[in-house]
Amino acid sequence: MLRQLLPVSALLLGSACLLFAGGINGLVLPVRGGIEGFTAVSLGLLGTGWAVGYVAGCLLTSGLVANVGHVRAFSALAALAAITVLLQAMLVTPWAWIVTRGICGFCFAGAAMIVESWLTDRAPAEARGRVFGIYTMVNLVASTSGQMMLTLGDPTGFTLFAVAGIFYALSLVPTAVSTSANPPPLVRARLDLPGLWRNSPIAVFAVFFVGVSNASFGALAPVFAERIGLAFGTIALFSSLPILAGAVAQLPVGVLSDRMDRRWVLMGVAAVALLADAAFLTWRPEGAWSNLALAAALGGSIFAMYPVIVAHANDHAGEGASIRVSGGLLLVFGLGSIVGPLAAGWGMTAYGIRALFAITALAHLSIILFGVVRLWKNAAPDLEDKGQFVPQGQPRATTPQTAVLAAEV
Repeated sequence: MLRQLLPVSALLLGSACLLFAGGINGLVLPVRGGIEGFTAVSLGLLGTGWAVGYVAGCLLTSGLVANVGHVRAFSALAALAAITVLLQAMLVTPWAWIVTRGICGFCFAGAAMIVESWLTDRAPAEARGRVFGIYTMVNLVASTSGQMMLTLGDPTGFTLFAVAGIFYALSLVPTAVSTSANPPPLVRARLDLPGLWRNSPIAVFAVFFVGVSNASFGALAPVFAERIGLAFGTIALFSSLPILAGAVAQLPVGVLSDRMDRRWVLMGVAAVALLADAAFLTWRPEGAWSNLALAAALGGSIFAMYPVIVAHANDHAGEGASIRVSGGLLLVFGLGSIVGPLAAGWGMTAYGIRALFAITALAHLSIILFGVVRLWKNAAPDLEDKGQFVPQGQPRATTPQTAVLAAEV
């Protein structure tokens, strides 16, 4: 196994630096913004700006790489991401952060696509599945470690921004010194809503609302935690525990979805998320441990739904269409990620901080109700016609190129 990993070890290191920097930057901004007195609307717009940039990066990076090549494109994107993080430390205003957050989202998506393209090309065919699994785990550990840096630094100072900038810059080193030939061109992401809807209506509907829910929680959970008075270290746990719980939950959820109608599994997981939403709204816990437990329960459900949706859509896709379907669903998820933080930020400003969980509850209830309609209208595919569930990291760290890397799993 070590022999198979050596050719891609530099790329895995570059990806780890990228995700580590993203983990720091994604958490320090809402916490620092809350300390500076930014409104929940402006902090929600940080999540919306990121999602707009991320979708644009997924759509446009393949053309950039075709014009200037993989190495130059990656170096430019990583350097620009580092610059935006340093600008955020210098320009502490909501609108400057919203714009730079969008640029950072664009750079992050593009850089991730290039790394995944290189991994796809360099990973031996017989080890592709294991490489994909290790890549997913490296990204999870790196992102969580970046978030936990909040426990070691002061979000009101310059250091955390500088560390994020340093690691964005470090991520370009492995590709810059690589002597291997450029990999094949990147996958061109394309949004075909009518085609996606014909393939699987519930996948399109659910992935949009999962985008609304996950992006709302991802962008504004630190704001909620800060405003109920949790310490900086607990805020980092409040943001990272849900991601870890979602990763752990994918194994039992995946086994279930391979053995029964995936729509029932999706609705069941959405029901668990809805219960966690309701607990935040009605129980209104104030202690650190009760909030962390509920956050883990919510994360274990919301971050396990996306791969179930992708697997269900691919069950209905024709031969050779899975990559196109997965890429299209990612873009629909991105559209939901644009809407969610904006709606949640407005709700938190108008009705109080717990409106965040009213928005996520509405998204999860919508998934359950539409699932009931689809169960009534359409039968499930036969077990022998179903594909295999493929565990995935956070959807916001997934690109159309991820589907290519996972194709041999």
